[in-house]
Amino acid sequence: MSLKPFTIEAGDIPKYTYEDYKIWEGNWELIKGIPYAMSPSPKRKHQKYGSNFLASAKNQLEQKASTCNCDIFYELDWIVNNETVVRPDLMIVCGNFETDFLTFAPALIVEISSEGTKMKDRNTKFRLYEANGVNYYILADTENKTIELFELIDNIYKQNDQLKKFQLTDNCFIELNLHTLF
Repeated sequence: MSLKPFTIEAGDIPKYTYEDYKIWEGNWELIKGIPYAMSPSPKRKHQKYGSNFLASAKNQLEQKASTCNCDIFYELDWIVNNETVVRPDLMIVCGNFETDFLTFAPALIVEISSEGTKMKDRNTKFRLYEANGVNYYILADTENKTIELFELIDNIYKQNDQLKKFQLTDNCFIELNLHTLF
């Protein structure tokens, strides 16, 4: 018995929207209409790096509250458009918003990669964040204790792993040594 070759056509894959996303149970991201499951929960090293980054950045942002309208969020949904909703590990958001989700580009995003997310973080999310004007993208690998830091210059990410000063707005910057947060 011979088998017929099987191919999947682009039209065979269902596309979803934010309206679908809102009713799903569990933790998901939606990128260009394709759902991505976010499980299991992050490992201990992942959570430790995230909480260290959060504490360090939050402390500086609070000290500059009179001149800096920025705050840091852990796993907040960013609705990029009707077919793309992502939940970065951490993001610094500048400006006012009243909703429980973000609808404009944050100033800085941190993704703490794991074996299960490394390819999506390095490729899909890299291109997504770059195309949507996220000024700084930080990829932290807690297993290897490495940092990749990208700064948006002329609408293209340039790698600068030694950068310590992050200009979030004209009036607001923070200084972080990302390598010490492990």
